Amino acid sequence: MLLSPYPTTGERIRITLLWLWCGLVILFLLVPILIPVPLSFNSGAFFIFPLEGISTRWYEVVLGTQRWQAAIGNSLIVAFGTTLIATILGTLTAIALSDEKFPGRRIVMPLLLSPLIVPVVITAVGSYLFYARVGLASSYAGIILAHTALASPFVVVTVGASLTGFDRNLMRAAAISGARPITSFFRVMLPLILPGVLSGAAFAFVTSFDEVVVAQFLASANQRTMPLEMFIGLREKLSPAITAAATLMMALSIVLLVVANLLARRGKQRPRID
Repeated sequence: MLLSPYPTTGERIRITLLWLWCGLVILFLLVPILIPVPLSFNSGAFFIFPLEGISTRWYEVVLGTQRWQAAIGNSLIVAFGTTLIATILGTLTAIALSDEKFPGRRIVMPLLLSPLIVPVVITAVGSYLFYARVGLASSYAGIILAHTALASPFVVVTVGASLTGFDRNLMRAAAISGARPITSFFRVMLPLILPGVLSGAAFAFVTSFDEVVVAQFLASANQRTMPLEMFIGLREKLSPAITAAATLMMALSIVLLVVANLLARRGKQRPRID
């Protein structure tokens, strides 16, 4: 019996219902996230629909006042510091774990990924109690190190995915040719896994830039990050400036995640050398 290559009426109905259900689920997930966007352009001083008028006054508040400028600067300092350290440590860790001869590989990998599973508040409390003893609480270094612990697993995962298609015979060939290990890494391995490294760096930046719980425990009054400033604003005084800040953070996160996705796809499409 030959099967028809064309879908039957029942199959078309099921496919249509599936697409409708997927659309409703996506809408359910996105609507709460997108609500701050129109509110950020409200000319009024309250969170109301319909909007009283269209204005960019709240973006001017966020980008033009010293309080928000300091918060943005602190977020960038912490995020760039976290990205640098997490990318270096995560890349080196992923390279080590990609070697099948690495001892305790099955034990080390879950431990490295534990920050993704453990509630952030536990990490924040533990970091505060430890850093308070060693003098790193209320410092940029303490926040950066705590954020590095949260961001490094993303780098390990993305770089590890890039290394699955890497042929280690290339490193042996470079060594036979007389290249030192550090030279082989920068000239042979790094160019091939660079999309994964950059993708992990983007995830690390977003993780640090959007984090608020750890910053609430470790940041001093002069080190408030942008998410922490938004949280304090929600608690003390509701202002549409918070929606403008949220929209800016959302736009930055979307851009970085799109870049990370494009880099990850480029890494998967990289031709393998057999």
